[in-house]
Amino acid sequence: MEADELLVLVAGGDQKAFEELYGLVSGPVYGLVRRVVRDPAQSEEVAQEVLLELWRSAAKFDPRRGSALSWVLTVAHRRAVDRVRSVRAAGEREQREALRASPPAFDHVSEEVEAGLEREWVRRCLKRLTALQRQSVTLAYYDGYTYREVAERLSLPLGTVKTRMRDGLTQLRKCLGGVA
Repeated sequence: MEADELLVLVAGGDQKAFEELYGLVSGPVYGLVRRVVRDPAQSEEVAQEVLLELWRSAAKFDPRRGSALSWVLTVAHRRAVDRVRSVRAAGEREQREALRASPPAFDHVSEEVEAGLEREWVRRCLKRLTALQRQSVTLAYYDGYTYREVAERLSLPLGTVKTRMRDGLTQLRKCLGGVA
């Protein structure tokens, strides 16, 4: 039997006719879908969807408008193109989401400007300290000396250096507004 006759019988629910039609068109359907979709696993999936659609919508076939094979291959082509578009759209959505989720690019210029402003702010606040406080804080925090080493360098008792440091850091904290 020809595909046209088989498709008419399938429209009436004839399972034997569908089995025979399946044997006739499954190869060409898979071949067409494979050329469009390219991925073998997805091609098999789309081909199965097309053949299932043939069973469900065989009544839509109109032999006056063309051959059954042409109609089947048109359905297959449309379904394959839909799959390609769907996969592409999903990929684009994932890309957009990944871009949205990723942190913005690091802006070196603004970071340098901000760091420069912070350094200037700290310098101004350091100038407000007494000379003895400024000297102790500078040796400890900028030169990396321990409190004991600061005491030795300044020839002062450790307790005096700790007091200067505490007072100096308190003044800096107030000046910097709690940022430090």
